[in-house]
Amino acid sequence: MLKYVIKRVLMGVVALFLVATITFFLMNLVPGGPFEFEKAVNPAARAALEAKYGLDKPLLEQFKNYLSHALSGDFGPSIKQRGREVNDIILTKFAVSARLCGITVIVALVIGIPLGCIAAVRRGKWLDNLIRVFATLGIAIPGFVLCTVCLYFFCISLNLTWLLPLGLATPASYILPVFSLAFYPTSYIARMMRSTMLDTLGQDYVRTAKSKGVANSSVLFKHALRNAILPIVTYLGPMMAFMMTGNFVVEQVYVIPGLGKEFISSIMNRDYTMIMGTTIFLAAILITLNVLVDIAYKIIDPRITLN
Repeated sequence: MLKYVIKRVLMGVVALFLVATITFFLMNLVPGGPFEFEKAVNPAARAALEAKYGLDKPLLEQFKNYLSHALSGDFGPSIKQRGREVNDIILTKFAVSARLCGITVIVALVIGIPLGCIAAVRRGKWLDNLIRVFATLGIAIPGFVLCTVCLYFFCISLNLTWLLPLGLATPASYILPVFSLAFYPTSYIARMMRSTMLDTLGQDYVRTAKSKGVANSSVLFKHALRNAILPIVTYLGPMMAFMMTGNFVVEQVYVIPGLGKEFISSIMNRDYTMIMGTTIFLAAILITLNVLVDIAYKIIDPRITLN
């Protein structure tokens, strides 16, 4: 396993380099710049600012200088948020996004796995049909639509203003963002769990356990669930990455001061160092999560070999 982990880490480093390279040059290909729309900045002041942040140098030299600092963990100062370092902004905002993401993942797993198991056990019954309708809706409805509907229904029609996520200061302020973020993965997990559980319940070892008189609850949780849950473990990596990168719209709609909202603002403001820092940071999280999921997959099922 150690050889596999080292191999994946090296592949992750290469992937990070490609992400940084593509992002840097695509970012600079877009017309305009960080000081393009600052009316109070005259040409001389703009030239001084570009020299201060190294934007007056050739593009390849800018990229070389940025990589040399990024390799030491320094993403540089924010161009738009004067006096603040990108590292400090990312760490501060990431704490908010990570807390929201963690709660959402727990909610999606706690609700999605039991729903999938119930649908599989009650196959063809009204409860199975109801869960399948719920799962289909959850996958089909875009996140921004769900956010808008929730805000209109709960906060305008019902006037439940205590649900508004004003900085996530209270436990109640987490309800709408978590619901909006968890709806899709919960539905996806429920559908996946139902499919894998149905396949597992039809295996020979499950039928053998039933023929020996093993209780249905023991067959379901001890024998079937352990094997049926493996695809869910595989999905954990992409799901958590989706939470961290897919919550941009949710944070923007609910005005949550997280990393997603900061990333969108940096793109709108052409904050080059902030764009690069958040992109590399989120890519590193995605790669790390995928490696951890592969290791967890091996721990759950020792029969699996990692090459």
